[in-house]
Amino acid sequence: MSVTVTAFYKFVAIADPPALRESLFARARDLGIKGSILLAPEGINATIAGSDDGIRRMLAHLRADPRFADLVSKESYADEIPFGRLKVRLKREIVTLRRPEADPSRRVGTYVRPQDWNALISDPEVLVLDTRNAYEVDIGTFKGAVDPVTQSFGEFPDFVAANLDPTRHKRVAMFCTGGIRCEKASAYMLSQGFPEVYHLEGGILNYLETIPPEQSLWQGECFVFDERVALEHGVKPGTHVMCRRCGSPVVVETESAAPPACRRCSAVDVEQFEDTPGRTP
Repeated sequence: MSVTVTAFYKFVAIADPPALRESLFARARDLGIKGSILLAPEGINATIAGSDDGIRRMLAHLRADPRFADLVSKESYADEIPFGRLKVRLKREIVTLRRPEADPSRRVGTYVRPQDWNALISDPEVLVLDTRNAYEVDIGTFKGAVDPVTQSFGEFPDFVAANLDPTRHKRVAMFCTGGIRCEKASAYMLSQGFPEVYHLEGGILNYLETIPPEQSLWQGECFVFDERVALEHGVKPGTHVMCRRCGSPVVVETESAAPPACRRCSAVDVEQFEDTPGRTP
């Protein structure tokens, strides 16, 4: 695989998002990088791809900025760049929750390494909570995890208010794709009085890269927001493509003689499926 894909984020105060946008766009363009970079006053969130040298130089450029000196990135690999173009966008939040009390730069839950995650979520006193959206949960999640059945991350506070109670749910373990949503979700839940909140360090992708399949409690594949659609253990491309009609992931490798069908819109013609995701977190 000749393409390096890197994902990273950091909650840090950015006073000049427009100026930073111009700088990062120019550097990424010159290095032949494609993908998405989101900038907001609260930080940066990105998944980009290019040659290994180009990605290394882009990360070095970022880390030369004192605000991103300790930026942690997570690499995976692909045969082709899984993005059509480069986008550097200005946003109000790098992950939208619309709750100012959820400020990961001030307080977040306890990080749990992938090596310690199985023991934590196997504890019957721990509520295991998937903070992703329903279409992501449909194709894979951890054994025994609660699905909030949300269509966007902004619905998460409503789920908490309607279903969870700090006096009953005293230990909560959360996870998401790469960790960013859990940073905000854990900050929010702490602000609501939940006493012990944990989240999977580096998210599902870190777990799938670190934990061997025979020791894993993960079931299915992990949806990703690029043309790879979903990844499996070893962060290798999985078996899903995207429904062109509605943007939902569809599994195409099946032992059934019947053609693959989209569970959301019932499209069955494989030509209606493509590798371009139509959804956002």
